[in-house]
Amino acid sequence: MKIFYNKKLKALSREHRKKGTLSEVLLWNVLKGRKIKGYQFMRQKPLGDYIVDFFCSKLKLVIEIDGISHNDKGESDRIRQKKLESLGLSVLRFYEWDVKKDIRAVVQSIENWIAEYEKKSSTS
Repeated sequence: MKIFYNKKLKALSREHRKKGTLSEVLLWNVLKGRKIKGYQFMRQKPLGDYIVDFFCSKLKLVIEIDGISHNDKGESDRIRQKKLESLGLSVLRFYEWDVKKDIRAVVQSIENWIAEYEKKSSTS
């Protein structure tokens, strides 16, 4: 299934990649180059009317890092996540301070999610 995106977001996603937060850069250094179980992730990827922090099309997995900018956006984040899920995507969310303080635990959570996904995929 191909997920379309608002073409107006392409330039903005490029800007987001250039101005990544520390936690985004730290997690990207782990995700890029197929370092997690051989899966390819993209950074600041336009999907629908949104730009997500990280996306793996093969897993249909969105990874979001919530920082200070998300403090007052709880309701809009929930709506956004529901819309992404309606496209058949799964969303994992992490707080930026968790990425900074214990990236191993964050990576372990991602690897655990992938293991569950692979287990479900092999039985269906």
